[in-house]
Amino acid sequence: MPRLDPHGGGAAGPQAHRKIRGRRAGRWAWPLLPALGSTALTWNIAAAQQGMISVGTPQIIQLSIIAGVMGAALFCAIWLIRERGRTAAENVELKSRVAELSNALSRAEALLNLKDQRIVVWSGAADRPSVVGELPADSGAPHDRSTFLAFGRWLMPKSASALDRAATALRDHGTAFDLVVETRKGPLLEVQGRKSALHSVIRFVSLSAIQAEHARLKLDHQRLRVDHDSILGLLNALDMPFWLRDEAGRLKWVNAAYARAVEADDLGTAVREGRELLPTSARTALEQHHRDKPVFREPLSTVVRGDRRVFTVTDFAGRDGSAGIALDTSDTDALRREYESSVRSHSDTLDQLTTAVAIFGADQKLRFYNQAFQKLWGLDPAFLDSRPENALLLDRLRSDGKLAEQPEWRRWKEQLLSAYRSVEPQEHWWHLPDGRTIRVVASPQHKGGVTWVFENLTEKIDLESRYNAIVQVQSETLDNLAEGVAVFGSDGRLRLSNPAFRTLWGIPERLIGPDIHISVLKAACDPVAVESPWGNFVAAVTGFDDERRDSHGRTELINGTVLHYAIVHLPNGQVMLTFVDVTDSVNVERALKEKNEALERADKLKNDFVQHVSYELRSPLTNIIGFTELLALETTGPLTPRQREYVDHIGSSSSLLLTIVNDILDLATVDAGIMELEIGEVQIRPIVTAAAELVADRLREHNISLELAVDAAPVSFYADENRIRQILYNLLSNAANYAPQGGRITLSAKRVDDAVEFRVHDDGPGMPPEVLQTIFKRFEPRSNGGRRRGAGLGLSIVKSFVELHGGSVDVDTGPGRGTTVICRFPLAPTRVRAAAE
Repeated sequence: MPRLDPHGGGAAGPQAHRKIRGRRAGRWAWPLLPALGSTALTWNIAAAQQGMISVGTPQIIQLSIIAGVMGAALFCAIWLIRERGRTAAENVELKSRVAELSNALSRAEALLNLKDQRIVVWSGAADRPSVVGELPADSGAPHDRSTFLAFGRWLMPKSASALDRAATALRDHGTAFDLVVETRKGPLLEVQGRKSALHSVIRFVSLSAIQAEHARLKLDHQRLRVDHDSILGLLNALDMPFWLRDEAGRLKWVNAAYARAVEADDLGTAVREGRELLPTSARTALEQHHRDKPVFREPLSTVVRGDRRVFTVTDFAGRDGSAGIALDTSDTDALRREYESSVRSHSDTLDQLTTAVAIFGADQKLRFYNQAFQKLWGLDPAFLDSRPENALLLDRLRSDGKLAEQPEWRRWKEQLLSAYRSVEPQEHWWHLPDGRTIRVVASPQHKGGVTWVFENLTEKIDLESRYNAIVQVQSETLDNLAEGVAVFGSDGRLRLSNPAFRTLWGIPERLIGPDIHISVLKAACDPVAVESPWGNFVAAVTGFDDERRDSHGRTELINGTVLHYAIVHLPNGQVMLTFVDVTDSVNVERALKEKNEALERADKLKNDFVQHVSYELRSPLTNIIGFTELLALETTGPLTPRQREYVDHIGSSSSLLLTIVNDILDLATVDAGIMELEIGEVQIRPIVTAAAELVADRLREHNISLELAVDAAPVSFYADENRIRQILYNLLSNAANYAPQGGRITLSAKRVDDAVEFRVHDDGPGMPPEVLQTIFKRFEPRSNGGRRRGAGLGLSIVKSFVELHGGSVDVDTGPGRGTTVICRFPLAPTRVRAAAE
């Protein structure tokens, strides 16, 4: 190519070239002159020193200068001769180069003027390009240059977009490109982009049929490459692990979700290290499946970031490898399980309801029914499980006589089934032939279908009627009660009252009404009462929950009437006040209290008198008994038979009187509650023998035999030995008094459960029922068949002492079969209680 002249802008000829080379040679030769002079001077000095030249110093310097000048001249002459020959050779070379550049320029101009190409050139930073060349008319490119530069107007959108991006990259960054673009008319063009130092060039070339087919394949490859990149970008953006494997089963590519799942830093790390998402067992099952089928789709579980997750894995295996994707269905499975659990819970809940429920789908077939529905209509479960249609179910109920006959059955059924086309719930009332009343509610579902609810209101209606009747009866009852009743609401206003309430308090009828506040009634009733309780009534009605306590009391009116009132808090938050006129009861109570107090004073006086007299009698009786026994002694002096008889009578009478006094003192001690038992182990056989010896003289006197039976008794039990002896003595004395001459008395003891039972039986005349009722009363002497008339304290003492031990006393008697007294004592008494009087 021709060289550009930096000064003139044209091509430089041989003459100019020689000038340039001469200036360059001058610039190279001038620095050599001082060197040549210095060399000559050095040579002359050395020769003078060796004697070769015999001259003075100035001469030497002059000779050196001359020599230097001559050397320089000689050098220049030699160099000029050599440069002339070189310049001639270069001129020949330059001529040859210029000819080549001219030929290249001619060829470039010829190429630019070809009809099957068009070139767009940008010079430097210029925005307006130059367009050179033409394309064939059937190429699909416009002839107009301005239209040609608007690529989007004559190229397909994808091609135009790709060309715009490539052109921008060419101009901005110098990125070369080779593209195949498709015109809107169908033909393909090859586009090449290159950039030089000063120009950016895009060349459009029309293709032949073979080239077009090749270009179309290339275009398809470009599209596939673009689609491949887009697909990989899309797969990498997915939040589902995706992987590609080669034919050996090794990972070839994974997306970001896969890398995150296997906790890899990036995609490359996951592939290089072969980090597997699925466990070994799952991969083995996948490989075995691919031996028969190319597509694998099953749920598999694996551990991701320490959590067990469930993935639906889809894997396709081809000749060159396989591709797989895993969809995390853990949350979906959890939601499905929760939904299924909710459905089961909902079904179980509906199944436990007493209200019948049936759910029909959008196809009007039965989907669900509970037990209450089956029981309500008495249908066969097999029929219901067959999912019959709603219309068929209605026909079945009609044929079974469970629905009332309708004048127009078809129209009635169509109206009922219109619920499937409705958006609002419908309500119906069915009166069945068996007397039941059913409330039917049809609720349309948002996904189609209807939920039918059958509520049996027969009992409710019956209860309502009965309730209304009870309310009427209660109202009539309250109106006719002698007891005053008033009910107040939580707002303090009167809700209910009866005439007795108004009468007792003398309330004017104008103040009785549903809107009357309790404060108004308080103002009207306060002057009537001596000490008005209405302050408490107001606090109970209008107070807080902690003040809502039931209470009762009495109040007296100024007219002498005494009212007993009660404050009752009802469950519904209301308060009921009741008033009873207890004036007569109060008067009787007062009289009874006064009488009772008088009786208590008299009884106390009696007890004091008995105790005092008994104590005062014991001392002289002791003296009399002592002197009587002294007179009966032989040492005192002889007595006549009559005197001895008198002394014996005095002794026996004194002893009897002392026994009565002792009994009275014992009973007084028991009544006072100060008697203490000395509990200890009591041997049964010795105590029975001792008691029998005490009455042996009396039994011999009347020829009465005594039989003891203690073999079935335990060896011992715990009691007060002295009191047990006294009890047995009193029982034997009482039996000896009533046993006939020559009769028999039996004293037996045995164990009964955890008690000891003593029985004393005599074969006397027995006791009639009227005597049996008073047998344990004090000072109630009995003379029916008895030899002696006592004070009537023997059996009273027995009963008191037995009950002090925690035992009991029974009497079995009757005319002609004698009398048996039964005393039971616990083996080990745990408590001591006062004997019944």
